[in-house]
Amino acid sequence: MSGHSHWSTIQRKKGANDAKRAQLFTRLSKELAVSAKEGGDSIEFNPRLRLAVQKAKDGGMPKDNIERAIKKASNDNTNFEEIWYEGYGPGGAAVLVHTLTDNKNRTSNDVRSTFSRQGGNIGELGSVNWLFNRRGMILVSGPLVDLENISLESIDLGALDFNDPSDGSLEIYTELETLETVREGLNSMGANVVSSEISMLPTTTVDLDKNVASQNILLLEKLDDLDDVQHVYTNGIFPENLETL
Repeated sequence: MSGHSHWSTIQRKKGANDAKRAQLFTRLSKELAVSAKEGGDSIEFNPRLRLAVQKAKDGGMPKDNIERAIKKASNDNTNFEEIWYEGYGPGGAAVLVHTLTDNKNRTSNDVRSTFSRQGGNIGELGSVNWLFNRRGMILVSGPLVDLENISLESIDLGALDFNDPSDGSLEIYTELETLETVREGLNSMGANVVSSEISMLPTTTVDLDKNVASQNILLLEKLDDLDDVQHVYTNGIFPENLETL
């Protein structure tokens, strides 16, 4: 989508500093622990853990840290609850917030107050999640000519669609069942696969003008900074280079 940015693209550009990296490691550790506790510590028989380990590796998490997080799950009595929050940002863009928490009241208060302070509106369960589909997303980077070839090859491998943010990267979308297969295919053809994960992709989008878009970015960033938040998704489409304003 030339001239527009997705929230995922803006996040990548803003997520390179040390504070964001430390936050990423905390989230990865939590996902590793929850995945291991839910389905066991064998990546061969636990698909969620296998994906969490791959995502941790993609995020640059050291092997010792990954193993420690998995091992801790069997000895830790902390139980994390997976809770989704739904709402709208200024201008009507839908917002989905994925949390893992050991204190539901704390998390609920934090999310609700953040929506309120930043001009958004919290919604009821089911109010916006129907606007999103759960899909696999693979991020590939490289020269434009290579990305053009990879985008076509990815469809042959079983990908559903792709998005070119024009920032030297390519987002490839898959069914959940074919995420690993497509990633392996891209690796075998020499593509520079940066990461792969399960994401919530909007089925419809809302174009936001510059003023409203800036308010939405602030809301999304404040939500993303909350300790119990794992992911934030939106169907808002932002003017290009908004993140530099």
